[in-house]
Order: sequence, then C-alpha cells, then structure tokens
Amino acid sequence: MADQPLTSRGAATYRRILDVATQEFAEHGIAGARVERIVAAARTNKAQLYAYFGSKEGLFDAIFLGSLDRIVDVVPIDATDLADWAVRLYDEYLRRPDLIRLATWARLERRPAGHLVEEHELRHDGKLRAIADAQAAGLVRQGDPFDLMALVIAMSMAWSPVSNVYAATAEEPEEAHERRRALLRESVHRATTAG
Repeated sequence: MADQPLTSRGAATYRRILDVATQEFAEHGIAGARVERIVAAARTNKAQLYAYFGSKEGLFDAIFLGSLDRIVDVVPIDATDLADWAVRLYDEYLRRPDLIRLATWARLERRPAGHLVEEHELRHDGKLRAIADAQAAGLVRQGDPFDLMALVIAMSMAWSPVSNVYAATAEEPEEAHERRRALLRESVHRATTAG
C-alpha cells in the first residue's frame, strides 16, 4: 500500500474511500467492485485512490486485513470461556455483516482452499496460545488448538451472512437473538469444555 495522507483533508478522503469501498467490495466482491463507483461515492478521483492504495486489489487488502484486525480488537478471545467468545462474535456479525461478506469474497475469489490469509500464523498465534493455555489448565478439551478455534468460529457464524440455511439481521426481534445466543453458548460450551 502507498503512503497514507498527511493532511486532515487527505485523511478524510482516505477514510471516505475506505468506508465506500468496504460497502462496494462487500456487495460486489473483488472482481465486481468498480473503482468508478468508489471514487464517485467517496467524492475523489482514481489518481487519489491509486496514490493511497496502489490498486483496486491493494484497496481490498487494506480493507480486508483491517477487518480481520478489527474483529480481533473488538472481540478478543477469552479461551477460558469460548462459549462467550462465540456469542460475542455472533453479535459482531450482526453489527457488521459486511466484514463476513469481505471474508467470503476473499475465500471465493482468492483462496478457495487452505488458510484465508497468507500470514495466518501472525493473525492466529495469540488465539492459539490462549486455547493451548486453557487446555493445559484443564478448561478446554484436548485437540488441535487451530481446529478448536475453527470450530468455535464456524459455530458463531451459523446465522451469519454466509449461512447456507438462514442469515440473521440486527433488525430481527431481540428474542430471536437471545434464543440463538443461548443455543450457541450451550453448544460451544459442550463442544469445547474439558471432561
């Protein structure tokens, strides 16, 4: 990615590009996203976009990798309570369904198999260590920490925009969300608790 803007006006343009492009990529994917729509909605031009991000792919990378970092920051793992972590992930997907859609496009258009990102060790290391520590303390069942993490994340996405059964929205009645949270909490607890 190219240099980030130094002025407050440049920073505002940079932020507008990110905000508009997040929605564009979430809706249309990498191949379907159009730079023309992004710059028009962000009230800028292609030269500015390319100066900040280098390319459309560079813009997607900035947004997608930022979304992965955001989820880690907003929903940090608590390996001593993986059920609560799953519920907090569920809630984040309700708040930001675009983040799940970005990951889905990355899977469909870039990495149909294997790890979703190249630097997966860096992104998962803290979570895997936390799970291994909880296993050593006898709180989490034995098994590959990566597989346990993947299981919990998949369970948390059962009603997300990538569900092949039903995609929930934040606009649904709170009773429906509470029912799902309770089921998710109990299911993850049973699946991951030692003994």
